[in-house]
Amino acid sequence: MRNIPYIQLAETYIVGAIGGYLFFLGGLPLPWVLGALTFVMLYQGLSKRKMHCPDPLKQSGFLILGMFFGLYFTADTLNTVGPYVLPYVVSTIILVGISILNSVLVTRWIPVDRITSVFGSIPGGLSEMVIASESLNARSSLVVIFQTVRLLTVLFLVPFVVVHTFTNSGTGLDTVLPGANYVFGGWDYAWFAIPVTGGILFRKRIPAGIVIVPMALTAIMNILFIDMATLPPLLLIVAQITVGIGMGKGIAFADLKLGGKYCFVYFGLTLTLILVSFGLGAGLAAFTSLNLPTAILSVAPGGLIEMVLTASTVGGDPAVVSALQLVRLLFIIIVVPPALKWYFGRKLESTRAA
Repeated sequence: MRNIPYIQLAETYIVGAIGGYLFFLGGLPLPWVLGALTFVMLYQGLSKRKMHCPDPLKQSGFLILGMFFGLYFTADTLNTVGPYVLPYVVSTIILVGISILNSVLVTRWIPVDRITSVFGSIPGGLSEMVIASESLNARSSLVVIFQTVRLLTVLFLVPFVVVHTFTNSGTGLDTVLPGANYVFGGWDYAWFAIPVTGGILFRKRIPAGIVIVPMALTAIMNILFIDMATLPPLLLIVAQITVGIGMGKGIAFADLKLGGKYCFVYFGLTLTLILVSFGLGAGLAAFTSLNLPTAILSVAPGGLIEMVLTASTVGGDPAVVSALQLVRLLFIIIVVPPALKWYFGRKLESTRAA
């Protein structure tokens, strides 16, 4: 019986690797992440077999990709990003405002309360939105479902559109084989012990700390005092498969069925938000020196990892996308939930008083 988790783990990685490889052969965007996610989700749902990927293993995938992103940062990155922070924050506020407005409007036609609708639509971290919604007695199960619909829509649609718009072939070869000019770094790999340790220590103390801390520490070392070694391409592929598996096994058909026809409503809201983000990205590119792929992927309401990997494929600046997506993530996680809790808390108090 003790060997069952290892058999399940091997089965899970075989399914994820097959999915990633087939997506790669098909020239699809982010093949190793989205291929693993799709095949694990479908295999688990159709076969009724439980996929196995321990949380520490999933976290290690995020940690490795965080260090990979950090290697893109140079001293010029900080000078480049600085002037864009203010217009970017304005774009983020507009995006969040439209998301809230749309999610409130649809509650006029469907039997979903406003609090649940808003927290199910905001382009923020799923777990953070669920926790914040629970404190206001929202239907957290629906928040999970609607956020899952939003996440899947963004993960599949944004990379697909951007890759096929800004590249001729539509394949993500840079994403598939990062570090194509790989040279073994020898003892220089010992420096990665610092971001690994930081990521493990702060993974629960900082929002998305398992990605952000290794990325920041790797970037600081790379900029200030050492030319960091390149990570092996095979390690990066395995990390992407691991992240895809972790997301795919957490998506259950039963949960999506529970949302029923309302999933299509929130799919529509996500499409609207993506179109708005593309418009805001185009505006950001028009009024700044950012190129269009970098601006669009920076504003897009997707995961940091997926948008940065896409940027590395289409000629965007992964370091700038990392930095600006980080600003958006921190703004949404730190500012938005407390603001919504304060607003809806006042509304609930005024309703009870009446």
